Amino acid sequence: MLCISCNEKQKKANPNELANETSPYLLQHANNPVNWKAWNDKTLQLAKDENKLIVISIGYSACHWCHVMEEESFANDSIAKIMNANFISIKVDREERPDIDNIYMNAVQLMTGSGGWPLNCIALPDGRPIFGGTYFPKEQWEEILLNISKLYKENPKKAIDFATKLTEGIQNSELITLKKDKTEFKDIDVKNAVLNWQQNLDTIYGGSKIDVKFPMPNSLEFLLRYSYQFEDNNIKKQLETTLTKMAFGGIYDQINGGFSRYSTDKKWHIPHFEKMLYDNAQLVSLYAKAYQNDKKELYKTVIEETLGFVNKELTDKNGAFFSSLDADSKNTENKLEEGAYYYFTKQELQHLIVDDYSLFEDYYNINDFGLWEKGRYVLIRNSSNESFAKKHKITTDALSTIIKKWKTILKTARAQKVKPNLDDKVLTSWNALMIKGYTDAYKALRNEDYLKIALKNANFILNNQLQKDGNLYRNYKNGKSTINAYSEDYATLIDAFINLYEVTLDEKWLTASKKLMEVTLKNYFNKENNMFYFTSNKDQKLISRKVKVDDNVIASPNSILANCLFKLSLYYYDSTYTKIAKQMLHNMHDDVLESPSGYSNWLNLMTNYTRPFYEVALVGNKAQDIKNELQNNYIPNIIIVGSTDENEHIPLLKDKFVEDETYIYVCNLGTCKLPQKETKKAIELILK
Repeated sequence: MLCISCNEKQKKANPNELANETSPYLLQHANNPVNWKAWNDKTLQLAKDENKLIVISIGYSACHWCHVMEEESFANDSIAKIMNANFISIKVDREERPDIDNIYMNAVQLMTGSGGWPLNCIALPDGRPIFGGTYFPKEQWEEILLNISKLYKENPKKAIDFATKLTEGIQNSELITLKKDKTEFKDIDVKNAVLNWQQNLDTIYGGSKIDVKFPMPNSLEFLLRYSYQFEDNNIKKQLETTLTKMAFGGIYDQINGGFSRYSTDKKWHIPHFEKMLYDNAQLVSLYAKAYQNDKKELYKTVIEETLGFVNKELTDKNGAFFSSLDADSKNTENKLEEGAYYYFTKQELQHLIVDDYSLFEDYYNINDFGLWEKGRYVLIRNSSNESFAKKHKITTDALSTIIKKWKTILKTARAQKVKPNLDDKVLTSWNALMIKGYTDAYKALRNEDYLKIALKNANFILNNQLQKDGNLYRNYKNGKSTINAYSEDYATLIDAFINLYEVTLDEKWLTASKKLMEVTLKNYFNKENNMFYFTSNKDQKLISRKVKVDDNVIASPNSILANCLFKLSLYYYDSTYTKIAKQMLHNMHDDVLESPSGYSNWLNLMTNYTRPFYEVALVGNKAQDIKNELQNNYIPNIIIVGSTDENEHIPLLKDKFVEDETYIYVCNLGTCKLPQKETKKAIELILK
């Protein structure tokens, strides 16, 4: 819970400089007694002018442990007195400024071997770090502040020497060299990489063999593709286990839909309860593709409920998508508590579910399996509707009706609780991921509303986040666009627009994606190694200019851009794009094969080269219908291009139009097989 001290009114009357910011996370700290400042040139110059160390504290508004450290330390007058006297204290929203977060997270990982949020670094007046960590209890944080301050005053040379070495480590930690040896991409390498990866997969609960489990959508999406193209039944079974157990678990909101950030246990039961837009966007894409592949009703339910949650809780009237819901909310005692909005006690449930409580108790495990702590339960399933209905000798239709009744009752009960706080800033990259989520859901379920929502958001981005010179903004809040975008924003938006083109065949989106790629090449590309920097060459220079290549919860900007370059090279017969994409993959070749789970989107690109990949051109008045028929199937190794009339702008469509006919051209690197009129026969050509 957050402290409400006796002099709270006085603090509110005299907020610190963060009161002028728009970030919900920064505003959360505007009334702290710590004299917080935002990251800007004025603040950084002040540190130099006063020769003061800098406390750089990084987090995000939905972060539970960020709230805990605020309550214990940053809202404490004695801690504030130490910080105000000896440091320039800067608060950073890691979602607004991932460039800053990347650098200091790297520093903490080099110092401690791990990282997380809140991220707390102490740096020299010039920004070079000398100490760092994550959450610190009040007594430990006080000791750190006093010791580091004393060190800098009494032995500044020692601090400076350490900062110099650490900064060199940061600058060298992600150096990517140009690989002149063009190693051939081999099918057997992809197979061996997955075989190596497979040793670390949990066959009981899915995911990896670790106790704290994060959904890793791009990793699972690659495994879906691999199981399909390489006909690997073991990986297919592993993937089905993961998707099922996540959908059954408490990490998935069984009442309102949507996924929390991660689970604190191996069975996906108890999450850290924050709900992030980027997780839900990517998981919708994943479940949509899985549904295309095998039409499991569970996957359809997850898609529909998750998008229902996004539409209700994370969507603005203008079509923009908000960032997150907090992990904490007020409980019955009016105190902030993690998960208060989501858990129920057994007594509450017995009071709410009157008619068929024993059935409910068995379905959602109101028992030792579903117990969280202190008599609190987070709903979790452990059987399919089919097996549960059979066990209780009822039909699945009857069970579905009962489940809907339960959810209606619990939604009504939850509506009486205080909602978690909303982070209503709009981030370009996360919105792009959500555009893709909606378009993938549209492909799978043919719900026209999904396409309308995707288009509304895409047009919002063009109208608000695209600058007149073709550059993008990162952030949108209170009607104002700010912060020059990062390569992550360009990568995800290019990818989303290509996806949007494939479901609409509206050339506007393909053209926009190519224009954005040209801007990215101009402002982020390093010609010395053919990789993309995270920041633009127009941005403020930090102590290091990072190159993000590892595929984490969100795939790296470089791997997304490389995949997009591959696709755009096929759409436009662009040999420059081809060369760049291949060189990027050559640069990453050894790392990808050595640590496949950390480079899954690079493996996706490698598979494009080791297995057949097709351009499918649809030309004629029935192009849209055939496109829909194709997208009813899971076919990961194609791009789709189409037109209902003559088209000279996209090389793949040139000279393919025939009056009053609709033809399907299955091509590989521009060489096409005999045109087909039936979708089924075209798919047979792809599957050969």
